[in-house]
Amino acid sequence: MIWKRSAVLRFYSVCGLLLQGSQGQFPLTQNVTVVEGGTAILTCRVDQNDNTSLQWSNPAQQTLYFDDKKALRDNRIELVRASWHELSISVSDVSLSDEGQYTCSLFTMPVKTSKAYLTVLGVPEKPQISGFSSPVMEGDLMQLTCKTSGSKPAADIRWFKNDKEIKDVKYLKEEDANRKTFTVSSTLDFRVDRSDDGVAVICRVDHESLNATPQVAMQVLEIHYFFSTTMKENAKPEQPYTPSVKIIPSTPFPQEGQPLILTCESKGKPLPEPVLWTKDGGELPDPDRMVVSGRELNILFLNKTDNGTYRCEATNTIGQSSAEYVLIVHDVPNTLLPTTIIPSLTTATVTTTVAITTSPTTSSTTSSIRDPNALAGQTGPDHALIGGIVAVVVFVTLCSIFLLGRYLARHKGTYLTNEAKGAEDAPDADTAIINAEGSQVNAEEKKEYFI
Repeated sequence: MIWKRSAVLRFYSVCGLLLQGSQGQFPLTQNVTVVEGGTAILTCRVDQNDNTSLQWSNPAQQTLYFDDKKALRDNRIELVRASWHELSISVSDVSLSDEGQYTCSLFTMPVKTSKAYLTVLGVPEKPQISGFSSPVMEGDLMQLTCKTSGSKPAADIRWFKNDKEIKDVKYLKEEDANRKTFTVSSTLDFRVDRSDDGVAVICRVDHESLNATPQVAMQVLEIHYFFSTTMKENAKPEQPYTPSVKIIPSTPFPQEGQPLILTCESKGKPLPEPVLWTKDGGELPDPDRMVVSGRELNILFLNKTDNGTYRCEATNTIGQSSAEYVLIVHDVPNTLLPTTIIPSLTTATVTTTVAITTSPTTSSTTSSIRDPNALAGQTGPDHALIGGIVAVVVFVTLCSIFLLGRYLARHKGTYLTNEAKGAEDAPDADTAIINAEGSQVNAEEKKEYFI
């Protein structure tokens, strides 16, 4: 009797220990996030287990694995580890349909369960930029749209230009037909100018499925423009800049007989070509002597008939622009050497040489030469200098004439004096002549010298 009572007590004691152990067992799981197409690992652990079975079930409550035995025919599901304390399985090539709540069950009395939620991330497709048509005219309003589909959750789109983020953009999110993923688009509006030419506008898609490596789409801008820094007077902001064209002569002081090259300089994108040259509103008058080569008008040798207004016109996709140049052909400088000779009855000759310049000397290094294209204020030869030189010549000539007259007067007086000396004491003319002839004998003694 005592033995029976002892056996009963021992039995209840063992049952109590087993019940206490089973009540302390509880399965442990963790939620899992995986990118679509990746592999998910589902793990269920039990710290204390008295050989009780573990089981994994999918969101549809279909048994995947019971201990180490596979229950569902799905080649994507494999056993990773099976023991009394752990049951781990893998699901490869995960799709969006695999997302949901998975259950790990511990078959105690009663059965204990733990939930693990499998989240599948939808990878956004590579973004595309639309709305750009090349080329774009300077001043135009551009609208670019960046779109990406298949993201779950919805992706984030950011815009960059010149490595600087643009904040003022429009954002739109739409649910896809599968009601699981999203299509996201963003629109960027801005007015272009020449500084945007060649700039890369970048659309960047950020998403947690991309592992910190965002997807990008890039659009390089091509802007057409004329080279200018000012806008048309009263021009609207959307109008292009004023075209800028100018004519550059090869020499600032074109002279008759010399060659001349006029260069039509115009910068823009695309480069304005070709260049049209006209003179006084019509065609070039002498094609054999006026040769057009690209942007240059080459006049082989100048003459007075070339004077006039030359015009070059440059055109690109934005429009047309022109510039004018007024050509004035100058005379070639001439240097004269006039000589004044003073006649003399003696062996002396007086010569005066004066250099007269009828036109100012031209030098490429002289900074004071005026632009021949400027009609107003044009200066000619220095008349004061020429007048001074002429006055000197006249003065020298008058002095020479005076000296010559004085010389002739002196010689005439000597002749009359000698003739009068022969007739001082003569009573008649015959005697005077005889006395005069007689006086010639002593002529050497009566010579007079004048200095």
